[in-house]
Amino acid sequence: MNRIFANIALLITLGNILSGCSFAQLTVRASMPMIEGGITALNHETDLQLAEAAFPPNITLMEGMVVNDPYNSVLHEHLAQAYYGFAYGFIEDTDKQRASQLYYRGLKHGFRALMSYDITSDQITGTPDALQSAINHISKDAINALFWTASCWAKWVDMNRDKVESLAQMPKAVILMQRALDIDESFFMGGPNLFFAIYYGSKPPMLGGDYTKSENYFKKARSINNNKLLLVDLLQSQYLDRQLLNKEAFHTRLLKIINSPDNIYPEQALITMIAKQKAKLFLSMEDQWF
Repeated sequence: MNRIFANIALLITLGNILSGCSFAQLTVRASMPMIEGGITALNHETDLQLAEAAFPPNITLMEGMVVNDPYNSVLHEHLAQAYYGFAYGFIEDTDKQRASQLYYRGLKHGFRALMSYDITSDQITGTPDALQSAINHISKDAINALFWTASCWAKWVDMNRDKVESLAQMPKAVILMQRALDIDESFFMGGPNLFFAIYYGSKPPMLGGDYTKSENYFKKARSINNNKLLLVDLLQSQYLDRQLLNKEAFHTRLLKIINSPDNIYPEQALITMIAKQKAKLFLSMEDQWF
């Protein structure tokens, strides 16, 4: 008798699931572990050519999946991260216009992810105060959406810094990242700290820069990663050292990156290799920048 009731309960449960989800949605959700595995594998990749070639088909795959499951917030978060990673790692140094478009596509997925946490489109497109009120009590589970939306937003602004209407959107990215920092400053290898290190270090004090704050945020990010994330030194050389016109620190930091072991941070090998590639590019521009 107990087995009969158990079977009936199972049928009712399956019926409820199937009535709420299409077969396509169920297929997408069953495939999510493969997406997660692909992200992990890509993080461990040391061949930059292979990694660059892997991004477009994986993005296209996830875009197809989100068509069938449009309210899948995790997919939107993964897509925001993927567009950011592809644009930052392989596009922005040679084609800023295309990078801007990629960051914007990531930003739109970030918006969709935020909407899963009851943030409305009117709050996103409204005033900074409206956005601030909306996220003050947002769930801690929203940190992925907050971080990647803010990251794509800030980079899109950076790619369009010659446009006043673009610069006017930066406060909203700051609001989102501040909430991410408040939730977990160690998220994504101290990513919120790196965001604010760049934010305060990339502009003069008269425009809101604060070099002491920037240095402290860089130190915090370095501590979180036990000095293994070469991206910290790369970004400090690119933004703070250049702003301070500290050519010696710039040069020393970039040489440290280039001479560091490729396996210094195996779980984030791709970021290590991207940092090394960019360090060589920045060194080649030293005389132009100083």
